[in-house]
Amino acid sequence: MEIHTRAGSGYTVLACEGRLTMTTAGRLREAVDTAVRDGDPRVVVDLGATTFVDSSGLGALVGGLRAARTAGGDLRIAAPNDQVGSVLALTNLDRVLTPHPDVEAAARGW
Repeated sequence: MEIHTRAGSGYTVLACEGRLTMTTAGRLREAVDTAVRDGDPRVVVDLGATTFVDSSGLGALVGGLRAARTAGGDLRIAAPNDQVGSVLALTNLDRVLTPHPDVEAAARGW
């Protein structure tokens, strides 16, 4: 999995490409921690190019949410595909990590 970081208007976008699994979840945790540590606790995780998420990937998203909120920000997800959306719904995490159709929609209201 690759993570591409870019600055939004008052937030950081982390675009994940590939599979978010046990072997790659640490990279997402590190990317969120870096954004928060660098003073930008508002993070959008763009899952548009993420092909698969397992429980470790979900754990990384929840851990990132916790880190962002502890720093006074938030973590939102954008553009999950059907597989990712199904996993979020089956685990009821779609109630905590509300999926947004795109990055702009996720960042709206900040």
